[in-house]
Amino acid sequence: MDKTAFITGATSGFGRAAAERFAAAGWRVVACGRRAERLQALVDALGAERVHAAAFDVRDAAAMASALDALPAGFRGIDLLLNNAGLAQGTRPAQEASLDDWRTMIDTNITALVTLTRALLPTLVERRGAIVNVSSTAANYPYTGGNVYGGSKAFVSQFSLNLRADLHGTGVRVTTLEPGMAETEFTVVRTHGDQAASDALYAGAQPMTAADIAETIFWIASLPPHLNVNRLEMMPVSQSFAGFQVARA
Repeated sequence: MDKTAFITGATSGFGRAAAERFAAAGWRVVACGRRAERLQALVDALGAERVHAAAFDVRDAAAMASALDALPAGFRGIDLLLNNAGLAQGTRPAQEASLDDWRTMIDTNITALVTLTRALLPTLVERRGAIVNVSSTAANYPYTGGNVYGGSKAFVSQFSLNLRADLHGTGVRVTTLEPGMAETEFTVVRTHGDQAASDALYAGAQPMTAADIAETIFWIASLPPHLNVNRLEMMPVSQSFAGFQVARA
């Protein structure tokens, strides 16, 4: 296998599981994230010949550029960009939400994603590679407290479709993956560290796992090069669609 995947948010959840899945299949992996010690643990577990750790905050454009410039020769030929880094912050309705939380979501879920994508597009076009952007069912279904998180993920889904249009004829494949409930660190981050809230949300729900999502991403990346999955929405069987709200006087 002579392919390289560039994976953001590789220190936990979907990103770490994807790094493990691709490395196990013989891919080289550029594993990105803020927590250097977790990235090093990934390198130690999977091997330095298989995984290169790139520790930086995706919101820091200068640090991102430096990390790209510092890629070893064997990891420069990017065949797959997995834009996985993203987060939700806060659960309050818009009129009570933190503007700082909103800005953090926009900077991470939108600005960082487009910055990295633009930086790697020339290589992906040259190698007729693929892009998988991790969006969310929140892009399609509104819910109380979803406000900027849902809006940012709707951007990711629409941006992916427009990338497909712009990359027509290049051979580059673009997919948006829209997962529903999956048990990772997502809710702990969203609630600013409330593990009890996370445990209560997933209790008895049989949510999807990071390994489920990683396997799906690997399947998308492994399809024949003439096939493109435009968008793929996933939920656990236990999750479905909420009804409309009605406020009564």
